Formats: sequence, structure tokens, C-alpha cells
Amino acid sequence: MPRPSGRRSDQCRPVHLETGVNKHAEGACLARFGETHVLCTASVDDRVPPWLRGGGRGWVTAEYGMLPRSTHTRTDREAARGKQSGRTQEIQRLIGRSLRAVTDLEALGEVQIKVDCDVLQADGGTRTAAITGGYVALALALRRLRDRGTIKTIPLIGQVAAVSCGLVEGTPVLDLDYDEDSGAQADANFVMTDSGGLVEIQGTAETTPFTEAEFHALMALARAGIADLCRLQAAALEAAGQTP
Repeated sequence: MPRPSGRRSDQCRPVHLETGVNKHAEGACLARFGETHVLCTASVDDRVPPWLRGGGRGWVTAEYGMLPRSTHTRTDREAARGKQSGRTQEIQRLIGRSLRAVTDLEALGEVQIKVDCDVLQADGGTRTAAITGGYVALALALRRLRDRGTIKTIPLIGQVAAVSCGLVEGTPVLDLDYDEDSGAQADANFVMTDSGGLVEIQGTAETTPFTEAEFHALMALARAGIADLCRLQAAALEAAGQTP
């Protein structure tokens, strides 16, 4: 089945993970998955949440938002509406869980890192781009803490990245853009570590239920795609002068 983008079924969109895009944040990465662009910044806070104070343990959390004109038509800022949507809350919790899965919070100490993921332009897969770029921003912030002497070693126990897969006209495909996502029979977001560990899977049948065999085909695509994304993360961090 030819894809609208001309990509093979097992091919990601062109992915670029650019560091050094924010001079103020302790860590920053502009994650570009094709026409989806997400700015990820990691900020260090010496205060942990109240329920963690005095325990010697750190925390990693995330916030997510879409700029008003990141989509085809302007959307009001959620701050103007007075509350976050359920979708926003669900996505930022997913990002936070994903990043904590590869962080040794005991070794971090009583430090909190907040990773802000702001969608500049959306064309499908914003949450997976946010997780993939958020990891790079987090790793850079942890390096800054180590260089300051706040922590002795970088408390990462692995890499984490994410990608979407779906069934489009019955064919399993990797890294859906908006055109494919909007017409897919089923789609799933996979969050995995560089060692192949599963952090989270979100899968939904949009029309008819999909089979176990189809699910395994999607997961096989995701594993290969995430392996490529982890290599790109490592290259971005190496170019920034860091090998966590």
C-alpha cells in the first residue's frame, strides 16, 4: 500500500533532535518528526513535591501543551479557558511516567526536574515526539547537575523513546502522520527503552477490532523504530558533548 508520504511501511518520518535551542533551560531539545515539531525544555527545581520532602528522593515530571496555531485552525490557550483538557493531562502524565522509568530517583536526590513539551506544529504523533525529545532534554539537564556537583553521576538507567504505529487500509505502518492517523483502522503508541523494555502501550481500534497477530506486527515495527530513535538520541547527546 503506498503511503501518502511515499514512505515504506516500516519507515519513520525524517527525525531531527536538535539541542542548544534554549539558552536558559538546563536541557533543551527541538524534536522534529516530519512536520510535527515539539520543543522540550528541562528545568531544575531544588524543591520536590511536598509528599517527597525529607525522603532523599527526587522527581521527574512533565507538562505538555499545544500552541494556539500548532494545528490547521487556531485553538484557544488552555490557560484562557481556565483549565486543562483531559487529553492534555493524560499526555503529560504519560510523558512523566516514561521519563521516570529510566531515571534512578534515589540517585537524583531531593531535586525535581520539570520537562515542558510545547507543540509548535502538529502533524500527528505529538506525544511520541515529546517523549523522545524529552529524554534528550532530561539527559542534558542531568549532565548540568553533575557538572555543578549537585549529583555525582548521571542517574539514568537507560534511554526511552516512543513511536506510533497503526493499521492503514489493513497494512501495519510505522510513525503515522495526521493524514494516516485520522483514517487508521487501529493505532497504538509504544513507549520502550533502548534495551527493549516496555514502558507503556496505548492501543485503540477505531473501526473494527484488530487481531493479536496484527498487534504483534505493530509491536515489531515499533521495536525497530524505537531502536532507530534511540540511536538518534545518543547521537544528539554525543554531539552536545554528553554520553550518559
